[in-house]
Amino acid sequence: MKLEITPLTKEAFAAFGDVIETDGAQNFEINNGSTVRYHDLANIETDAKVLVNIFRAAPLDYPVSVKMVERHPKGSQAFFPLDNRPYLVLVAPKGETVAAKDLRAFTAGGRQGVNYHAGTWHHPVLALEAVSDFLVIDRGGEGENCDEIYFDAEDIRLAL
Repeated sequence: MKLEITPLTKEAFAAFGDVIETDGAQNFEINNGSTVRYHDLANIETDAKVLVNIFRAAPLDYPVSVKMVERHPKGSQAFFPLDNRPYLVLVAPKGETVAAKDLRAFTAGGRQGVNYHAGTWHHPVLALEAVSDFLVIDRGGEGENCDEIYFDAEDIRLAL
C-alpha cells in the first residue's frame, strides 16, 4: 500500500491535533512595539510536568517502509522545526488500534509545527533533506505514556 502525501493544513489536520504556524494566527504587538506575539498556537494537554526538548532527527531512506506508529495517551506532543526544513507527518485517529487504511500523510513546511492531541497515533519524526532539529513540547512524569503498534504483515510505503 502506497500512502498519498498531501500538504499540511489546519483543516486537514484538525482531527489529529493543531498546526503550529503564524499564518492566520491571532497576533498583537508587545515589548513596546518591538515584537509581534503570535498567541495560543496549540492546545498543550498534560496531567504532569511540561517538558521542552530538542530532538535531532536523521532523514530516512525513501520510500520508507512504515513499520509502526505510537501514541501518547496522557498528553499532547508538539514538534516545531528549528532548521526551516520541510518534513513529513504520518498520523492516524485516536482509538485502541490502528489499521493501514487509517493512516494519513502530510508534508509540512519548514515553518509549520504540529501538536498531536493526546492519544493520536503518529509515526516518529520524519526528517527529509538533512539532519534536522525540532523543538518538542511533551509530558514528563510518572507512568507509561507511549503505546506502540507494529504493522508486521502489511507493506505500507511512504514515498516522496
